[in-house]
Amino acid sequence: MKQIQPHIIIDGDQKFVIGELQGSKVTYDFDSILKYLLHKGQEQFGTMFKLYEEDRDILFKLCNYFIRDEANCKRLDIDTGKGLLLSGPVGSGKTTLMKLLRTIVPHQKPYKIIPSRNVVFGFNHLGYKTIEDYGDTHYLCFDDLGIEPMGRHYGKDCNVMGEIILSRYELFLNHKIKTHITTNLNAQELEERYGNRVRSRMRELFNLIAFETSTRDKRK
Repeated sequence: MKQIQPHIIIDGDQKFVIGELQGSKVTYDFDSILKYLLHKGQEQFGTMFKLYEEDRDILFKLCNYFIRDEANCKRLDIDTGKGLLLSGPVGSGKTTLMKLLRTIVPHQKPYKIIPSRNVVFGFNHLGYKTIEDYGDTHYLCFDDLGIEPMGRHYGKDCNVMGEIILSRYELFLNHKIKTHITTNLNAQELEERYGNRVRSRMRELFNLIAFETSTRDKRK
């Protein structure tokens, strides 16, 4: 059986060494990870893609979460057993980073990225089966939480994503299944949109990592 080498990523004909294997433990190198993320970003999003110096602190937190560096995560108050709630202004790069960061840990269980709007459109068409479907054991990242419309099926309104977060909470409690979310909303706006009960569950489900409100729109 081929030995898993989490510190080495083979991408096409290129090899990226992002850390050093010492016994069964990997000591990762942050700058090497950034070099790989830049390569992967330019491969996926075009040669104009770049990583921004002002995002270095956010990237440091996110990378340590994904590589499960327990010492750094403890210092940063990050629980690797929880999911991520990545918030920030429009265009700050949340979705892009969630697409890229999963590539640095190909040996871990992957997560699917699903636009929240698509979930609601599915509910409008199929009804409550949609909510049941997202209560399965897949690791998921719901993208752009808060911009989706209210769900409506056969004349009945439903706060679809609020219901799904509650079902994902049960999965987390019973099976330690992680959920990630990206959103433009802050904590107060999330509570106004989804209610106190959902907001309370979100505190238990997620590590909050937030871009500064002054973060530039990188799509401009």
